Amino acid sequence: MIRVSKEVSDAFVKGQPVLALESTVIAHGLPRPRNVEVALSIEDDVRKQGVVPATVGVIAGEPVVGLSEREIEHIGAMDGVLKLSTRELPIPVTRGLYGATTVAATMWLARRVGIQVFATGGIGGVHRGELNDVSADLTELSRTPMLVICAGAKSVLDLPATREALETAGVLIVGFRADELPAFYSRGSGIPVDVRVESYTEAAALWRAHRALSMQGAVLVCVPPPDSFALPADLIEIAIQNAIVCADRDGVRGKDLTPFLLREVSGSTSGKSLETNIAVLRNNAAVAAGIAKALRPA
Repeated sequence: MIRVSKEVSDAFVKGQPVLALESTVIAHGLPRPRNVEVALSIEDDVRKQGVVPATVGVIAGEPVVGLSEREIEHIGAMDGVLKLSTRELPIPVTRGLYGATTVAATMWLARRVGIQVFATGGIGGVHRGELNDVSADLTELSRTPMLVICAGAKSVLDLPATREALETAGVLIVGFRADELPAFYSRGSGIPVDVRVESYTEAAALWRAHRALSMQGAVLVCVPPPDSFALPADLIEIAIQNAIVCADRDGVRGKDLTPFLLREVSGSTSGKSLETNIAVLRNNAAVAAGIAKALRPA
């Protein structure tokens, strides 16, 4: 039931590295028209590194690995695109709807067609407060073998609780030239990673060992935001606390909460957090492409 684009299919045949990319950031994460501009420019950057991008989504009821430029534009421009975690994939399939895939759903679909490496901005995790709201990303990370490159969990979340949940789920947390888990907008959180690597080849070696041992779940490679775009942790924390107050006031819950908080934080920082978000997406994709290339047989 999964359509694989010709570009991605040809890459498999030729032994070229392929990198999965999510589509929720296009439909729900970035404002129009920058959402489409950023998505397409990231794909171009990945191709320039000799890696084939495979943006994942659901088009008129058909799960697709390797959205075309026109399909990316369509998802980025239309209203009513579903935000899909893994469990929700049957809904658009049976009803012919459009859907943007979260980290969880992107991992699930990409792995089904043989992709090993996936780049995203930040993973979901444990929300702050007493709602016991935990992202399905953590469940998928615990059971789907995938090398996931990110800037840690989104900093609007409870980072210590998310780190503990990842440990309990058996997910190896790798710092790419970092000893601490990044806080998405900020370079450090004070929370240690399991192991630090300095290069693409070191990250690739960990993944090979993970697969050779037939281990379940993901290896999470966490990349700090670029120095020039990283924001002070105290500035972001004030913006997050204000956003949480607004969410409580407006009764925002469930899958709408994270996009709402990110928009509020962007407004509170006069758009600086949005620029950091975009820089994180670009940087993570570049690192992921480097690791994907390092995984090719010698």
